[in-house]
Amino acid sequence: MSSFGVVLDACVLIPATLRDTLLRAVEKGMYRLHWSDEILDEVRRNLVKRGMTSPEDAQDLIDQMNRFFAEANVRGFEVLIPAMTNDEKDRHVLAAAVMSRSQVIVTSNIKDFPKQTLEPFGVEAQTPDEFLTHLFYLNPTLMMEILSEQAGDLDDPPLTVPEVLAVLAIVAPGFVKLMQS
Repeated sequence: MSSFGVVLDACVLIPATLRDTLLRAVEKGMYRLHWSDEILDEVRRNLVKRGMTSPEDAQDLIDQMNRFFAEANVRGFEVLIPAMTNDEKDRHVLAAAVMSRSQVIVTSNIKDFPKQTLEPFGVEAQTPDEFLTHLFYLNPTLMMEILSEQAGDLDDPPLTVPEVLAVLAIVAPGFVKLMQS
């Protein structure tokens, strides 16, 4: 298991294909995953609110994620929230990163994590594109294996690797370009 700690913000756990790719990279030991009950609750609420799934299926997904990645859940970070100076609605995310000694927060909401609010804690915010690109440069063969397995496991509907990449291109165009080269 990697010692490189990463907090996944709710916004990167909502899109199914992106979530699948990020979690498969954890399974392969590319980084150490962290999240909080608050982050997962936000995922659950937004999946339902956006009409992406039923409340029962959203809860089932969260339960599965907690079961499969039990070590990911950060606790006790709440005492750190008042010391955080980033966007108020995302202070819990930075506090979870600090408590878990994570180096990176993967988020689509970079503006909520200004550099000057992260630097004192040695944390960096990266978009999904930046993060997946870093993982690619770390091990391009493993990333291709991850995407091949991901495509091979999809059957409702079945997707090929190029089709998985096409979906990922929405949030990670630079990464997809690397994978296609």
